[in-house]
Amino acid sequence: MNRELRVTRRNARFQQWQALLSNRTKRQRAGEFIVQGVRPITLAVEHGWTIRALIHDDARELSTWATGILDRVPGAQRVAMAPDLLAELGGKTEDVPELLAVVALPPDDLTRIPSDPSFLALVFDRPTSPGNIGTLVRSADAFGAHGVIITGHAADPYDPKAVRASTGSLFAVPTVRARSHREVLHWVDDLRADGLPITVVGTDEHGAVDIADHDLAGPTLLVIGNETSGLSAGWRESCDVTVRIPITGSASSLNAASAATVALYETARQRA
Repeated sequence: MNRELRVTRRNARFQQWQALLSNRTKRQRAGEFIVQGVRPITLAVEHGWTIRALIHDDARELSTWATGILDRVPGAQRVAMAPDLLAELGGKTEDVPELLAVVALPPDDLTRIPSDPSFLALVFDRPTSPGNIGTLVRSADAFGAHGVIITGHAADPYDPKAVRASTGSLFAVPTVRARSHREVLHWVDDLRADGLPITVVGTDEHGAVDIADHDLAGPTLLVIGNETSGLSAGWRESCDVTVRIPITGSASSLNAASAATVALYETARQRA
């Protein structure tokens, strides 16, 4: 068991953790991010993520849940922190969180996404909103997707807003960042060469067919475009087919995460 560390002032260690909340570059350099909330922390532990530190309130007795988490991760550094400092890290204005986790970033390796005959993965191209990333990952988890891929210059899936919006699904669904569509397509080509007939399906308001009229039962890579500009030219050229989601009313389009949710539901419906 690691010896417990006590943090009662804004020392260098505290400032390092504080920077993880707002600075993407420092998250990447440190190779870790902060996880807030009972469900996300529980799922991170249950799915075997590397927990580097568990930070708890030094002014109150721990609950059965918190004690259980500490017992399940004996290799993590235990940190007893002053309530006011813990509140800052927890993003709480009124309540002090009981426990926070410092979790190691996983590798951005597309092979983390399982590839079998029921293959279903989702690409989110150049998303600008961490909240939309988290919502999309949550939907991917709910409808049985094997993984989520974030491509291009995009918001960070390990931003606290994304982690919170995923309600812990980030730890259940492999989420991988890729520099460009080319990197993803090379991976798809390798899977096809191994005998997995993946269809790359783009979603677009001017798609060739209604989504319900396209067969999504086979191995599928769904591609969702940027919130403002939709699919990039590279993805448009690379998709085997583009599908549209019929909408009515005065709305011109769906929010990207909402469109992904509809597409995932339709895929799950067909496969059922």
